[in-house]
Amino acid sequence: MGAIAGLMGGIGLVLVWLALTTEPPRWRSERQRRLADLLVQAGAGRTSPALFVMGSAVLGAVVALGFLGASRAWPIAVAFGTIAAAAPYVVVSNRARTRRTRLREVWPEAVDTLVSGVRAGMSLPEALANLGERGPEAVREQFRAFATDYAATARFTVCLDRLKARFADPVADRIVEALRLAHEVGGTELGTLLRALSRMLREDLRTRGELEARQSWTV
Repeated sequence: MGAIAGLMGGIGLVLVWLALTTEPPRWRSERQRRLADLLVQAGAGRTSPALFVMGSAVLGAVVALGFLGASRAWPIAVAFGTIAAAAPYVVVSNRARTRRTRLREVWPEAVDTLVSGVRAGMSLPEALANLGERGPEAVREQFRAFATDYAATARFTVCLDRLKARFADPVADRIVEALRLAHEVGGTELGTLLRALSRMLREDLRTRGELEARQSWTV
């Protein structure tokens, strides 16, 4: 019995240690993840999806009650309450779309700055941290945070994952994964891979611009 009690006590201590040192898993549905990414893209990443939904619902309820008291008509109150509840999502979506467009335009310049840093003899983490000071204004904040993370942990892969989460942008995801590959390959292939990435981003931007121009002509 003493051995069993000791074993159970040891297992309990291990579980307590894991609970204190391991980040708890975050279970989110696909809809919640999309809303979380949208909030990050709009610059409101500190707002949780649940809080955003709750705030929108409260706003809609307040507006509906106000119109109900003024008009005494449920259809009018429900209509304006629905509009008020949907307004925050529309605002966030517009801000996210604007930010994605701005980032798409500056990514080639950011990668060119990265290539220049690597040519100057910087390591890839140092060149990424340098973007926090010399990169395009739209991406400096995120790369400053990357520099802080890397200085604190020196774990390049983990810092890349955090950088990807800060942008929550599909183009940024492609760039981060290419940088991860570049760091793994290293050597003489690093500059070649980064130049190919810059060329790919410019071609993608030009193709997207042509498609949007043709769509606007059609409209």
